[in-house]
Amino acid sequence: MNNSEKISQLIGLAYRAGRVISGEELTVKAIQTGQAKLIFLASDASPNLSKKIKDKSNYYNVEVSTAFSTLELSAALGKPRKVLAIADAGFSKKMRTLMG
Repeated sequence: MNNSEKISQLIGLAYRAGRVISGEELTVKAIQTGQAKLIFLASDASPNLSKKIKDKSNYYNVEVSTAFSTLELSAALGKPRKVLAIADAGFSKKMRTLMG
């Protein structure tokens, strides 16, 4: 099992634990309120969504990962999503370690 598969499983685990905020508006709100520890943005997200999320994340100093496609993020969550925030320091630390 490679690291991206492990990260994908961790996203699913974090989601089941209630530590994932998904969807554009909720993710932006999580960035602004400091809840978001790590952002996953689909590599094939629209330019508008990408710019909005990256600008907010840069302003609030939150790391953004574009390691997954929409399909992979949706598979990890079990529902279609282009952007999600990890709202747990432990999960985000482990994911950063796996990303290298």
